[in-house]
Amino acid sequence: MELAAAGIGFLLDLWMGDPEEWWHPVRGIGWMVDRLERLLRRCFPKSSAGEMAAGGIMALVVLAATAGAAGGLLGAARRIHPALGFLLMCVMDWQLLAAKSLKTESMKVYDALEEGDVEKARQAVSRIVGRDTRPLSEEGIIKAAVETVAENTSDGVIAPLFYLMVFGPMWGFAYKAVNTMDSMVGYQNERYRYFGRIPARLDDLVNLVPARLAAFFLIGAAWALPGFNGKEAWRIWRRDRRCHKSPNSAQGEAACAGALGVELAGPAWYFGVLEEKPVIGSGGRKAVAEDIARVNRLMTGSAWFGLAAVGLACCILSGQWHI
Repeated sequence: MELAAAGIGFLLDLWMGDPEEWWHPVRGIGWMVDRLERLLRRCFPKSSAGEMAAGGIMALVVLAATAGAAGGLLGAARRIHPALGFLLMCVMDWQLLAAKSLKTESMKVYDALEEGDVEKARQAVSRIVGRDTRPLSEEGIIKAAVETVAENTSDGVIAPLFYLMVFGPMWGFAYKAVNTMDSMVGYQNERYRYFGRIPARLDDLVNLVPARLAAFFLIGAAWALPGFNGKEAWRIWRRDRRCHKSPNSAQGEAACAGALGVELAGPAWYFGVLEEKPVIGSGGRKAVAEDIARVNRLMTGSAWFGLAAVGLACCILSGQWHI
């Protein structure tokens, strides 16, 4: 049941994405994180221990509320009729996947650059990255868009697909809650260094397996699809997969850098502070706008690899298929 619902949700996401005019559950999770942060900061002392405790309580409440709401809705739908429960599961799975929206938003950067409008491209990339975009050159804008697709291949596609197919929608929504908290409070700056530490560590934990799966699927796609270098994707991934403070973020970036033949990462500005980050990849050429379209093809290919590989593994492990 979970496998079929995840497959249908995957196809719905590739077809429709996330219509902007529709309400999305991530908005509800974000609203809850924001309100709890304000409340807990008032209740706990402004010390490192107090802020860590507040952040931990926030993470626990958001996780419990998100997974509980998903499970409650599914249970109620199934009690009305099993078909309604399955339909709701398909819709929930669709809402948790972001392949189409990731492609749509990153391709807005590509389209602006093709029009020759660098400022429009800068505005478009600011919607999908957490760094300061004002200091970025045209190549910096391109690299930022490519890096976002590379990293979010795991966060927005492979990781939720993994949790949905293996554990079902409750775990999928729990993953999305952790990922949303990390995107909002998981920064190493003065405001969130302690408050966001537990949510950030949770995000590292839940992405340990999916991030590495995403890298393997990206490498597989680079071998299978024309125009990519699978051998170099494997070599750069092996060399540079740990070139990040996070144990997971460089996994997909390294595979994509090798597959595309460009350098990614390096120093970047966050909240007005220049953060020194190592370069990922061996740049044989300058990144160009077409690399945004190419990394999206690679991301889509890896998503299909992930659907097939995780689905097959689940079938074999559950005894439905034998080898």
